[in-house]
Amino acid sequence: MEKQHLIDIIDYTLLKPTVSKAEIKDFCQETIDYGFKTVFVNPYYVPYAYELLSPHGIKVGVPIGFSLGGATTQTKVAETKEAIQNGAVEIDMLMNLGALKSQEYDVVKHDIAEVVKASDGLTTKVIIENGLLTKEEKVTAAKLTVEAGADYVKTATGFNGGGATVEDVKLLRSVVGDHAGVKAAGGIRTYDDAIAIVEAGADRIGASGAVAIVSGGTSHAAY
Repeated sequence: MEKQHLIDIIDYTLLKPTVSKAEIKDFCQETIDYGFKTVFVNPYYVPYAYELLSPHGIKVGVPIGFSLGGATTQTKVAETKEAIQNGAVEIDMLMNLGALKSQEYDVVKHDIAEVVKASDGLTTKVIIENGLLTKEEKVTAAKLTVEAGADYVKTATGFNGGGATVEDVKLLRSVVGDHAGVKAAGGIRTYDDAIAIVEAGADRIGASGAVAIVSGGTSHAAY
């Protein structure tokens, strides 16, 4: 795999609750310097990131219902609409995990579908927090994501335990097939990690350590 392809599919993220404006500025400059195509920042910083990155054609994404997923659908929809008004063009929403665990699948599906509708054609991804789910729940979550019309199923936030594993990426890919993409996030720290995840079936990678990943040199895989 060429290094440029890896750079193209990594969503560089900075979502710490304590991140300062100065850190966001440095983060955006790194994004420009390394050529990443998309960043994810918390809703508060979307306007600032957009101001810094839009002249360079770099997309700003935002997490919705972060980082637990338990917000009401109305709240998630309002958050989505405001983020889009502020410049966000990719939406990564947290699944309602309580409803999933309660087997309230219509609620889960409606929650996703309403955010997809509010996104009005922009790329939407659904974070299922795979580290908190059984295998059967992962399968169900992925199916509901596709049925609700989202573009991607995403492994994790990286904040609630678990993360992206080769096994889970293969599982999600087997469930969604060609009907949705798979975004892997959580615990991807090295070039080798990233290559293994892509080879398992991930289309996108979310990583706060994106610079380290792409600066980490080669592995046994083609560069």
